[in-house]
Amino acid sequence: MKQEPRKALSVLVVDDEQIMHDSCSRILVKEGYNVFTADCGEAALEQCDRESYDLVLLDLKMPGMGGIKTLSRLKEMDPGITILIMTGYPSIETAVRAIKLGAYDYITKPFTPDALRFAINRALERKHLIVENQHLRHQLKAKNETDVIIGQSQAMRNIYELVRRTAPTDSTVLITGESGTGKELIARAIHNYSLRDEKEFITVDCSALVETLLESELFGHVKGSFTGAIQAKYGSFELANGGTFFFDEIGNLSLDIQAKLLRVIQEKEIKPVGSERTIKVDVRIIAATNKNLRQAIAKKTFREDLYYRLNVVPIHISPLRERKEDIPLLVHHLLKKFNRKRETPITRVEPETMKLLVGHEWPGNVRELENAIERALILEDGDTLLPGCFPWFVEHKQAKAMAPTGKVYSLEELEKQHIERVLKETKGHRGQTASLLGIDRKTLYQKIKKYRLNKEQEDSP
Repeated sequence: MKQEPRKALSVLVVDDEQIMHDSCSRILVKEGYNVFTADCGEAALEQCDRESYDLVLLDLKMPGMGGIKTLSRLKEMDPGITILIMTGYPSIETAVRAIKLGAYDYITKPFTPDALRFAINRALERKHLIVENQHLRHQLKAKNETDVIIGQSQAMRNIYELVRRTAPTDSTVLITGESGTGKELIARAIHNYSLRDEKEFITVDCSALVETLLESELFGHVKGSFTGAIQAKYGSFELANGGTFFFDEIGNLSLDIQAKLLRVIQEKEIKPVGSERTIKVDVRIIAATNKNLRQAIAKKTFREDLYYRLNVVPIHISPLRERKEDIPLLVHHLLKKFNRKRETPITRVEPETMKLLVGHEWPGNVRELENAIERALILEDGDTLLPGCFPWFVEHKQAKAMAPTGKVYSLEELEKQHIERVLKETKGHRGQTASLLGIDRKTLYQKIKKYRLNKEQEDSP
């Protein structure tokens, strides 16, 4: 295969002496570079505003805008620009200052052609390595992501805009929405597009740990601070230092832990369990909940001052039933994801199947849809996703056809019927039921209790 010719790299030479323009151009053109020149700092800024250059060769001593000021302005315009300083021996100290301001290196005048070639090649190799590493990090990040945010509805477009605006800041974010809507995905997106993206993203599920363990998990503990503390432990806040801390289901925190979290936000310090010393931490906090925290405040189960500290930037994710135009996109995305595990990929979705999927209420939201698609691909041997891959949908369709015409069901009644059907299909197994519905066990227990489903189902494993 014929290879594409490599694009010539461009160098901008900024110097007030014509002889430097001529000599640098002569040397670098022979090396295959495209060479451009500017005779002062102001001209260099104008040219860099119009065009991008792979490297700027900048003289420090120039009339008008000097090299240091030109360097600072160029870095403001493009923080990633590669600048190589030219300086005389008396200005070495100034050259070192320039490096602290962001220049890559300096070369002292007068220099030989070999010295110039070596300096420029080394600077451009370093730039290439930085770009390559950034590209690799983004690739790894994409591979490590178990999912991506998918949606074309206005509600999702609003969320994309909020993420874009919020990510570069250090503001606390409160993400609300039903279970399975993708709150952690939004939190990860905020971290990935933030200035902290190369630091840790630590998640703590506040509903998964008992209070005594949660405090140690968050703040760490010293050896002997409680029974079983046979050695010191770093807390998640210390591990997240410089990065992002995500509290999932923060509405489940006890009032005691809430008070300590408030201190972390206000004072930016933690105190390990059993210790008298405090540790300074720099973390950005993102929290998520499926609860109505205002109601929790009214019931005195959530601190009002903590709520306002967390709710600086509120992001609400609508349930899937309110943005059904996102379902076809999600279905095709999930098929692509699960097709990697199949010998025969699903390449087609029967129109009737998509109609069923779009028409379903999805009480477990995106997580339930994901589980349903994964299960359907296990049942389907061919290359087409058929309605029969979703037996409870078929059952619901049959029941709907048999129901008296004109009757309107509430969303709660539909949700109750759907949970009953899935419980029946799993023979009352709560773990399997929660997985198929795309909700956690605790949420399922709450719904079983809310809808007063039968005792046999409630007591199943």
